[in-house]
Amino acid sequence: MKNGDDGFALITVYLLLASLLAMLGAYFTITTIELATTKHSKDSATGFYSAEAGLNIRAQQVRSIFLGYNRPSGTEVDTAQPVCEGGNIGSGDFACTTYTFNGRDVTTYVTEDADNPYNQPVPAGDRYEGLDMQEYRYTVISEARNAMGDTEAILELRFKSRLVPMFQFVAFYDKDLEINNGPNMTLSGPVHTNGDFYSDPNNGPLTVNGDITIAGRMFQGKKQESNCNGGTTRVQEKLSGTVSAFPTCGSRYERFAADVEDWEGAVEIGAPVVEVPAAEEFEATPGSLYFDSADLRLALLVDASRNPLTTNSPTGVEVRDASDNLMVDATNELHNCAGSVSGRPVGTTGSFTNNREGYAIRMLEVDMRAILNCIRSVNVAGSAGAILGGRALDDDTDGGLVMHLTVDGPASLNMDNRYGVRIRNAAELQSNIAGAPAVRGITLVTPQAIYTAGHYNSVGKIPAALLADSYNPLSVNWNDTNSAGNLWQDGDNNNLTNRKAETTIVNAAILSGTDSTGGAEGVGGQDSSNYNGGLENYPRFHENWTGKTFQYRGSFVSLNVPTRVNGAWFYGSNRYTAPQRDWDYDTDFNDASNLPPLTPRFVYLRQELFVRDFEQ
Repeated sequence: MKNGDDGFALITVYLLLASLLAMLGAYFTITTIELATTKHSKDSATGFYSAEAGLNIRAQQVRSIFLGYNRPSGTEVDTAQPVCEGGNIGSGDFACTTYTFNGRDVTTYVTEDADNPYNQPVPAGDRYEGLDMQEYRYTVISEARNAMGDTEAILELRFKSRLVPMFQFVAFYDKDLEINNGPNMTLSGPVHTNGDFYSDPNNGPLTVNGDITIAGRMFQGKKQESNCNGGTTRVQEKLSGTVSAFPTCGSRYERFAADVEDWEGAVEIGAPVVEVPAAEEFEATPGSLYFDSADLRLALLVDASRNPLTTNSPTGVEVRDASDNLMVDATNELHNCAGSVSGRPVGTTGSFTNNREGYAIRMLEVDMRAILNCIRSVNVAGSAGAILGGRALDDDTDGGLVMHLTVDGPASLNMDNRYGVRIRNAAELQSNIAGAPAVRGITLVTPQAIYTAGHYNSVGKIPAALLADSYNPLSVNWNDTNSAGNLWQDGDNNNLTNRKAETTIVNAAILSGTDSTGGAEGVGGQDSSNYNGGLENYPRFHENWTGKTFQYRGSFVSLNVPTRVNGAWFYGSNRYTAPQRDWDYDTDFNDASNLPPLTPRFVYLRQELFVRDFEQ
């Protein structure tokens, strides 16, 4: 029995050792699997984030193309074949591009929806809902591979690039927006500011029948001083349509999101900042959007004494091509046409005095009716309408005609340069030659200050815009002789009595610079006692408008401060008195087909779908 017991014990030991070895093996296997799983999970996460970085870069590249007023171009890859291999790599903005992140090669490419663009309203519930937009849909694919060439993550991002016209806002500011109206003011359209918003009506109420989106802070009261007039600001509630007033104030009061909840989303504080075109887009240089896109480019050349340089034309005004070179035939033919500027369509004067700036202006004078007639009648080098590069008056490229106008001379790019562009004979923006085709729309662009003399686009209104450093409306009663004499620095208050305005009508969207209260945006400009004039003084008046009406329909856009003129806002004395302001948003702009040519726009992305291929 003893020997049998020993044998049984030995067998038991062997069984225990086998069990322990099996457990040790299982533990080793599990540990190996867990380590491998952990490593795979880590590698997968690293691959995922690397691929995501590639997605973000390509999406931002597409967005930046739209911000530059272009569309992605090139050839897409053939997704029916192995992509980004061999010759199937696409080209241009759609091409396969490889980046390196975290030791991974990340290959990306872009595809476009075949039905682009989608012209439709911004959907209900979205920011800027109801505005017309152009929506372009794209997909970005991003694949991350490790050093062994193994695929760790494949990501897909579908997004929408939305282009929203700025002229669909009654007021769009890339800076602080202040509205301190005297008489009643009603704004029947959406309002947006990338800065802070201030409202403090002096007498009549301010009524906004549209959404207000504020990227900065909202104040009831004035920016330039801490007190508040207690005027009424009313906003239309989003759902009910009821127009309700904010509580009045005795001193400047900041309103927060909780203070505007009753307006059902019609007022949004802390909205995202939207990117806008850079000021350089309006300069008279090749590569600038509006110069490159213009159908007609006019430049007044002046010498060191600011007198017209008549080497190439009798008035110093030349027609330029897209490379900013003289177009000899077009220049000669333009000056052979008849017009109201010393018998020509274009010319110059130095007799205009700007009492706000305190000096005489060397002006490029443009007779719009005469230019349109000349375009219709002139035949240069066998091509009708060659002044427009061969295009006709009814050309609808970019939505109509675009004209770039400037003055080129000493300090023409500088502040206080004493130059300007004046548009006259523009009540009807059409040729009156029998049989002339109708102008679809017209946008005038200048990096200098612009002045409109008399009615503008008041007869047979068409989509029209003025893009300039500052906007200066002159009434139908303006006379240069009455602007001259002693300037305001000399204290001659009688000068204003000679500048009596008459009721004048302007129908055009306007983009121009506006001053900054206190010389600074944001709260740094508060309590400076230096008011910029607010939205109610966006147009720079130069006459005695007492008892007269300035009737305006359009859209006010301000993207920056003026870079050519710096005369501060100052009411009364001998500079100007305010008109009766009969102005509002042009509701025709709610239809994108009625927007002026090359309407500036802002772009924002809307993500539609984010997918990871888990089979990899």
